[in-house]
Amino acid sequence: MTETEFSRPVTVSRLSHQEKTFEIEADAGEREALARRFNILAVDSLSARLWLALVGGGKLVRLRGRFVADVVQACVVTLEPVRAHVEEDFDLTYSGEASEDGAEVVVDLELEDPPEPIDDGMVDMGEAVAEHLALALDPFPRAPGAVFASSAEEEPSSASTANPFAALAALKKK
Repeated sequence: MTETEFSRPVTVSRLSHQEKTFEIEADAGEREALARRFNILAVDSLSARLWLALVGGGKLVRLRGRFVADVVQACVVTLEPVRAHVEEDFDLTYSGEASEDGAEVVVDLELEDPPEPIDDGMVDMGEAVAEHLALALDPFPRAPGAVFASSAEEEPSSASTANPFAALAALKKK
């Protein structure tokens, strides 16, 4: 199992069909490492409540959870710090069955995601939380009142406001 910034591995063989509850929280060093990984200014807090259980006759592991985080990102316009509070629920399934390397991958947005692989008999709850935090971050954070004004927006040209067929009509008259 590869080491990550916020690792909380659980051995699958210790799980049962009855859900087991876990509460995890990132310490200061883990939060700092996650901020570097996500290229954001800071992760002020990150905690999660998680439930793990065997499902599907014991062949699959289900991880459901809810995380809460406070982050600071740079405004895409002014680079000012933008604080955000993020709360998300997620639900993952893991499988110990190996997938075929080089097999064709078919993506169908209507179908459920395939199970995540179980790595060395472990499920890393912390990494699952970190991945879902990354997905929940605002890709274009803006400070209140920040406006991106380009020169095209400041001075609209006569060509952009005119009817696009006006030039064709002028040619037709000749």
